[in-house]
Amino acid sequence: MIEGADARHLARSLRARPGEEIEVIDPDGFMLTVRLDEVSASRVEGVVVAERAHQPEPAARITIAIANLPGPALELVLSRCTEAGAYAFVVFQADRSVGRAEKLERWSTICREAAMLAGRLRVPEVLAASSVEVAIGAEDYPVMLSRDSPQKLADLTSPRDLALFVGPEGGWTGRELDLGMTTASLGPRNLRAETAALVGLAVALAARGG
Repeated sequence: MIEGADARHLARSLRARPGEEIEVIDPDGFMLTVRLDEVSASRVEGVVVAERAHQPEPAARITIAIANLPGPALELVLSRCTEAGAYAFVVFQADRSVGRAEKLERWSTICREAAMLAGRLRVPEVLAASSVEVAIGAEDYPVMLSRDSPQKLADLTSPRDLALFVGPEGGWTGRELDLGMTTASLGPRNLRAETAALVGLAVALAARGG
């Protein structure tokens, strides 16, 4: 049985009807095909007619720590990186951050919707940090993405789990670059912050077989 916001989404937005078949993710690792018997904005019920194994979560837990960006850019990072397999997000205030608002409820909703679209088993958690130093201190293995780093991110294959730190639109300040973090590069080109986050996640997962 499906209730709450998911039932409303099926009934009103997707206009599901009795007799239709939908796919439902079982948290135990199965994709269920369900034939709908009852559909309303408060409750959706049906019968499971087929199931198959479904294990979409990457083995590597890659957190995206992103400087607070203007709303549309940050929301793009959250949605696309959730689809691509990010484990969690930390939004922090960098020296050159333009975005200032903390909208944890909205950010979490964006991640939830993206996780559903991608057929993931879990929704990435979104946290906020007041500075890059605070964000760094909460991570076991932070890696700062920096174009000038002598180390390529693709060559950094261990540890398995890490946090990728992505700077703001104006780039890292000298003070932030001097914090002593491990750094890695995505190549010689300038990338928008939202592009760097998604490319960095894809490279880190690919280097770990994910």
